[in-house]
Amino acid sequence: MTRTDSGAEAPTRLNRSVTGPLLFLFILGDVLGAGVYALVGELSAEAGGMVWLPLLVALVMALLTAASYAELVTKYPQAGGSAVYAQRAFGRPMISFLVGFSMLAAGVTSAAGLSLAFGGDYLGVFLDVPAIPTAIVFLALVAALNARGIKESMRANLVMTAIEVGGLLLVVVLGAIVLGRGDGDPARLLELPAGTSAAAATLGGALIAFYSFVGFETSANVAEEVRDVRRVYPRALFGALVTAGVVYLLVGIVAPAVVAPEDLSASSGPLLEVVRAAGGVPLQLFSVVALIAVANGALLTMIMSSRLAYGMAEEGLLPAPLARVLPNRRTPVVAIVVTTAVAMVLTATGSLVDLASTVVLLLLLVFLSTNLAVLVLRKDHVDHPHFRAWTPVPVLAIGTCLGLLTQQEARHWLLAGALLAAGVVLHLLTRRRSQESAAERRASTPDAGTDARS
Repeated sequence: MTRTDSGAEAPTRLNRSVTGPLLFLFILGDVLGAGVYALVGELSAEAGGMVWLPLLVALVMALLTAASYAELVTKYPQAGGSAVYAQRAFGRPMISFLVGFSMLAAGVTSAAGLSLAFGGDYLGVFLDVPAIPTAIVFLALVAALNARGIKESMRANLVMTAIEVGGLLLVVVLGAIVLGRGDGDPARLLELPAGTSAAAATLGGALIAFYSFVGFETSANVAEEVRDVRRVYPRALFGALVTAGVVYLLVGIVAPAVVAPEDLSASSGPLLEVVRAAGGVPLQLFSVVALIAVANGALLTMIMSSRLAYGMAEEGLLPAPLARVLPNRRTPVVAIVVTTAVAMVLTATGSLVDLASTVVLLLLLVFLSTNLAVLVLRKDHVDHPHFRAWTPVPVLAIGTCLGLLTQQEARHWLLAGALLAAGVVLHLLTRRRSQESAAERRASTPDAGTDARS
């Protein structure tokens, strides 16, 4: 934890109001998110009834990279996350910018996808409204809550996380009831798709399952707003990941045991199939839970994106106006407006199918950078205690990131390359404008250099 000589926490322009329980729920809500409500179907297509195995492998992979975040967040507790760590470790603004831009691209695109999900079939159960306009209005409401304050956003997250966890636990309970009355087939838990080996199903499924665990990295961007971050952050991070992992594993066990894997993979709402098989619970009720999960994921993702933009502006990697803070609320208002506007554009114009896969690729590149940064920054000693990961852990995490990257398809590499190329152009333009401004300031004071030399 960053401290002054007197032992007090270092000052920050942001409001340090996030407690340990709020941080735990922030991470848990972001990890669980909306993806799990469609995850089981995708995993069933890849791993058959052995959904639980790639989920378990992905949990271990996520915990490895989480250890690197725990070390870096408690060592350098400031907004900006992975981009700040890259800047400290590699000392090259271009690398730092690309890492931060990858996070921004992934986060804003995820929010756009979640907004479309909110305006889609789940809401269609209740209202017949066009998806894109609804999604844009939804993003505006999320931005308003984000701008109101981190504490208010965390409180909203607390309620929504409780509801979405309750929905997943409801699936587990209903699945247990189905199995308890003799229906379903637990033997399916060891079945694989025809012509698929256990290794291929596990590795391919782990890539999908890993997406369900991403979200924990966003917590690094609220480090300046956490009280007693050195003590609180590792506990909240590992506790939330393990809790999410247990819930995922339970869902991954009951779903294919209750509903045939081929039926799960054919459904766009696979968990609804479990609810339908159990009976007794209105499907509309579960649709409400799914909508809340989507809204919570979008809120937390936009909190991350705005704080990341703020932190990068503080580091001089993005234009300075993005670091402006709303006076009374002490929230990064310009960053919130800009990231929301970009998400709205993606919502209206983006092809979200391929963008979703590209999000995973971009985040793996970010994780690779962060795990490398831990090892590089071991030589940088700070004057306060912090969490320290066992050295083989980030090394193993690097290996897992490289392994998952090899599973990406060529078109996703091409799309990610195009996004990063756009980031390079933006960075060069920003740097050029900064240099031009500096030159103008020097030109406006021509005698300054002469006076200094004399």
